[in-house]
Amino acid sequence: MALKNGKWVWFNGEFVHWDDAKVHAGAHALHYGSSIFEGIRSYETKDGTAIFCLDQHLDRLYGSCKIYRMEMPFPKEELRRAIVELVARNGHRTCYIRPLVFRGLGSFSLDPRRDCPVEVAVLTIEWGTYLGAKALEEGVDVCVSTWFRMAPNTYPALAKAGGHYTNSQLIAMEARDRGFVEGIALDVFGYVSEGSGENLFIVQNGVLYTPPLSASILGGVTRRCVMTLAGDLGIPMREEPISRERLYLADEAFFTGTAAEITPIRSVDGIPVGEGKRGPVTAKLQEEFFGIVRGQIPDRHGWLTPVR
Repeated sequence: MALKNGKWVWFNGEFVHWDDAKVHAGAHALHYGSSIFEGIRSYETKDGTAIFCLDQHLDRLYGSCKIYRMEMPFPKEELRRAIVELVARNGHRTCYIRPLVFRGLGSFSLDPRRDCPVEVAVLTIEWGTYLGAKALEEGVDVCVSTWFRMAPNTYPALAKAGGHYTNSQLIAMEARDRGFVEGIALDVFGYVSEGSGENLFIVQNGVLYTPPLSASILGGVTRRCVMTLAGDLGIPMREEPISRERLYLADEAFFTGTAAEITPIRSVDGIPVGEGKRGPVTAKLQEEFFGIVRGQIPDRHGWLTPVR
């Protein structure tokens, strides 16, 4: 997928041209995956461009840094202002925003806290529907991966760290090699965890279910928003362990995430989910979600940050 990048990058406190945002080949993050990142979207509304859940994403970014003992060199409010200004400078109507915190050049030690500087960059790109142009309406075909998510005492699943995504790459590549759009990972206990880069929901008998945080999932921002919208719409909602076979018996299933937004799942392992198309609960949640982020429905939860 071709990406249209912004002209400017915010890099260690300054706005620099895209081609000048360079990192040394000896940077710790390149060798050990010692980076923290976020994915954030901005949307075009009738009142101009607005960033979706900026504060929630920044809270998770700083929380992930805390878990990995990476002391942020910039206060949260400064980074917040930088992100808003970067979107404005790059003239985006809609875009994907990637804040990145990483350990730079200084040491090859596995304890880099004393010798490697913590660096921060923010990039923007114009990026369409993550799982395909027709995915939001038609849904996607997925498989259960042979790769599991990490055990809870190996990596901290609640941190959005670059090194964790080697596991995600294996899941995504396996799915594509097998002819599917995406893969679903199980946790180490055999219960459903999440997609390679998305949280997961199923619908059974009108009730919405999603795996709990203890299933080695990332605590998704869009996931929380969907749970809030379900409450608004009177859709019963439960967090509980989901066995693999419930994917096959579900009436509906969908992914959530900043990139995936709300993407229906039409089949798992070649077995149709429900009627093999987007279901009514998924469609209702999509309508409410996109109505809010595109400014067609009042932003009653304060999710949008305007870009002036």
